[in-house]
Amino acid sequence: MGDIFAGSEIVELGIQIEKNGRDFYNALVNISKSPKAADIFKYLAKEEEKHIKVFEGLLSKLDQYEPPEAYPGEYFAYMKALAGEHIFTKEGQGTLIARQITSDRVAVETGIGFEQDSIVFYAGMKRIVPDYNRETVEALIAQEESHLRQLLELKRQI
Repeated sequence: MGDIFAGSEIVELGIQIEKNGRDFYNALVNISKSPKAADIFKYLAKEEEKHIKVFEGLLSKLDQYEPPEAYPGEYFAYMKALAGEHIFTKEGQGTLIARQITSDRVAVETGIGFEQDSIVFYAGMKRIVPDYNRETVEALIAQEESHLRQLLELKRQI
């Protein structure tokens, strides 16, 4: 039974990451000096909102799933370790971090770091969801990779 809770808790961490990402990008829209950067931040905030819905759907399907593990709590421990490195798992951090941003360049660099962390976290998440949900998580990873490419291109332009 602990494994079921662990799996759902990991997906809940994904939801929190996305909520903080949405809040972070929404806050950047209001402080950005570059119209192009503001447009990208607005787009990314909307994307994070979509991801929240996807994770909520995954969460509703995890009730009866227990991931195979070499020892009890293996994946939960791994994902908690990954989440511990990801500041966006703490509620309210997106807006708080955005308030400390001093320039569009710093905003973009911070966003790049968060997108990279999300990709690593979601790659780990793929291992704890049922096979029929792996494709969904892979699609989320692909979207996060797209966001990363957009931010890297924006960094080159500003």
